[in-house]
Order: sequence, then C-alpha cells, then structure tokens
Amino acid sequence: MKIEFIPAVGVSEAPDALAVLVFEEGVLSAGAEDLDRATGGAVRRAIAASRFTGKSGQTLDLLAPNAIKAGRALIVGGGPGPEIAAETAESFAAHAYQALKLSGAEHLWLMLAGAAPDAVAQAAFGARLAAYRFDRYRTKDGEDKKPSIQRLSVVCVDPKAAKKLAAPLGGIADGIEFTRDLVSEPPNVLYPEEFARRVKKLEKLGLEVEILGEKEMKKLGMGALLGVGQGSERETQLVVVQWKGAKDKDAAPVAFVGKGVTFDTGGISLKPAEGMEDMKWDMGGAGAVAGLMCALASRKAKVNAVGILGLVENMPDGAAQRPGDIVTSYSGQTIEVLNTDAEGRLVLADALWYCQERFKPQFMIDLATLTGAIIVALGNDFAGLYANDEALAEKLLAASKAEKEGLWRMPLPAAYDKLIDSMAADVKNISGGRGGGSITAAMFLQRFTNGVPWVHLDIAGTAWRKPSVAPTSPDGATGYGVRLLNRLVADNYED
Repeated sequence: MKIEFIPAVGVSEAPDALAVLVFEEGVLSAGAEDLDRATGGAVRRAIAASRFTGKSGQTLDLLAPNAIKAGRALIVGGGPGPEIAAETAESFAAHAYQALKLSGAEHLWLMLAGAAPDAVAQAAFGARLAAYRFDRYRTKDGEDKKPSIQRLSVVCVDPKAAKKLAAPLGGIADGIEFTRDLVSEPPNVLYPEEFARRVKKLEKLGLEVEILGEKEMKKLGMGALLGVGQGSERETQLVVVQWKGAKDKDAAPVAFVGKGVTFDTGGISLKPAEGMEDMKWDMGGAGAVAGLMCALASRKAKVNAVGILGLVENMPDGAAQRPGDIVTSYSGQTIEVLNTDAEGRLVLADALWYCQERFKPQFMIDLATLTGAIIVALGNDFAGLYANDEALAEKLLAASKAEKEGLWRMPLPAAYDKLIDSMAADVKNISGGRGGGSITAAMFLQRFTNGVPWVHLDIAGTAWRKPSVAPTSPDGATGYGVRLLNRLVADNYED
C-alpha cells in the first residue's frame, strides 16, 4: 500500500473513500465539520440516528453520501477531544483501514487537516501497521478476501513536515514487519540456519552480523545451548548483531538477547499434540531482537547496540537431551535438566553469559516466550518484567506506557532462588513445583547475568495474538517488543 501526505483540501475532492474523526459528546474534527457541511448535515444526522458516541475506535459508515465524489465516508471515534494527539491519530488511521480494507475502495483519504505534523506522521505509521498481512502461502484467496486499498493519502496542513517526521517511524515499522514475518513463517521454512541468513541480509542497513555455528560454540563450551538442539537435524546457531551509531564507536553498548527456538516439541518431555503447531512462534524473543536491531539501523539511532540471538530447534530423536542429563554451561555452571521442555532458559543461559563477557554492556534485556505460567498470571495483554536494576525497570515501564505495549513488574524474591538448587549440579532447570513457574524461570536466568544490570521480559502471552484486540496488529504475530525497546533506547540512551 502506498502512503502519501497531501495538502489539505475539501472532502469533495476525495476519490473513493474518506475517513473523519468525531470525538465524544458529538465534537466534530475539522474534517468531520467539512464533511457535514458538504453533505447538508449528514454527519450529525447519522450520529443522531445511531448508537455512535465518539468512543475511541467506534466506526459509522456513510454510503454514497450526497454532494461528494467519494462512494463512502467513514466516521471514526476519537475518544475525548478535541485535540488530535499522536496516539489518537494512530488509532484513527488503524481503525479506518481495518473498517474499509475489504470495502472495494482502492484509495482512502484520512482527513487530518486539524492535526499537528507529529500526529499526522503517527497516523501513517498506524495505517502501515494495520495493513500488515502475512499471505505468502495463501494461493486461492478470492478478491473479496484481499484488501482493496492500494493507496492511502493523509490530508494535512504541512505534508513536508509530516513526511520528515514519518521517516524514522517508517524504520520502526520496518523492524516490526521483519519480526512479524519471522514469527509467522512455518517451521519447515524458518529453522535456525534460515533465520540466521535472513538476519545476515540486514547488513545492507549498516549492521554487523556474525554467525557462530555448532563447531564454534562447542569450542567455547556452550553446553546448555547446544544440548537443546542435539536431537534436531538442524544446526544450532548463535547470531551476533551489532549497530555502532554512537559518536564513540567503542562506548559500551546496550544489549538485547532473544530466545529463538524455531520449533519446540518439548523434546523428550514431549508437549501434547493439541496446539503444538503454535510452537513455531517460540522464537518470538529472537524475532523481536532482530526487528529491534533492524529498526535502530533503519532510523540511524545514535547508540551502540548489540543483539544476541540463540537459535535452535528442540526435537525428540535418539540423540535428544534426556531428563536427568547434566550439562556444563558457557559460564562453567552445571545444570541438571529435569525437563527438556524448559529449554528456553538453557538457550538464554549461554547467550546472556556470552553477551556480558564479550561486550561488557550497559545493561542486558532478554526477551523470551519462556513460560505458560506468565499467561496464567497476566493473560495476553501484559508481558512479565523481572529486573535486578530498579532504574532500568522504571525506564522500561515508562516506555511501556508511552507505546502501549503492556508490562507488569513481577517479583524476584531471594527465597525462591533455593527452589532451583540441584542435588546433583549447580542448578536445575525447573523448580519441580507448580507454583511460581515464571518466577523460578527468571531466577534461573538471573544466575547467568553475573551482576550486570538486567531485565527479563517473558513475552509468551504477547508475541502472538489470535484473535487480535489491537487495530494496528492483525491476528497472529504482533511484533511485540520492537516499539517498546526502541522507545527505551530513544528516550534514554542515544547521544
């Protein structure tokens, strides 16, 4: 879909379809006022004859309105008004696209003449995210199932300023779409080596991408990570992505570590068959880190950043890791593997230690679809946040509020640490009890952070949504984490 910014003109010039904002208590935006005048009061009459209240996201369709060329006009609720904030504009654009994408209209105008350039740019961002569709394997869709909108024009007072402000948002959208594509791919297509190849292609953006195979990891002693993949025919990979955008290229980077289990059967501790197909998105953490690095490079962020992706497939063949095995991690700590379906923490154990040892980062944030327990605790609207550093946790919570990617602070009680002590090794990979499963998983990870400021984000409930509840995120992969972490970096760590 082509997105453009055009000078403010009257609604009578709109070609196929147009959308306007109406706020609560019947307050009309400038575009809605123009539409109401042009159609002899049709907007106010339609609102009076319906249950439309102006609540954010509500829509009301006017078909073939008199006196204008467009075949349909969409009224979209903006919530409390009358100011058009950036968040309001994003929601407006996303809801308008979702309401009209299958309408048959090919050219949609968003009437935002009363909005500031930053809000106009945010509207374009919202429309682009809403238009995402993973359809490369759908060969028989009829025309009625394909989006009809090919061109979207944002009507505004200052197109030049809006376009300039939209450029970095376009880079963030690139990263979100890259993550969504990775998470959406089937596991026979996206396995560790293919994942690594796709990330390698991001070097065209100025990123440095290094890929470690099993030979290199064995030499380093990454027994925890390698143990997860020993039952798979696919080779395990560790991908290191660097962006050097700070003035001082040698300054300590910010670091992000992602769990990338491209398919998780549970290994010998086999998962139930029902729902196992969803385990293609068990690489959502690595997908988010890859998308974040894409976004930072695309918008030329003034920061040094590193992304570490632990990529592995967890399969149950004759060579697979067994419950009861003891492995030696890269840190030297030994791990008793009591459940091979608690594999993500083994991947992260080696990746976190490698990250802090090699790069000496300012902090480390790991993202992982780690536990079903976090979904039981928080549902699908919040990721769990565990932190050993209060300042970093507060910065993330502020970024979460700004970007509307939900986070909920979870505890790291010292008393729970003993629950993962092993009789036979330094640590065991599960506590053995049913309670606090997400907490004890985080306690396990904390043992491999070596005192570096660290946050663990358990995104099991937020990486994939079906059905989706957000207009900017169609059903399936959400790209959760890219906006959140980009905001963290932009607000706190750039030169």
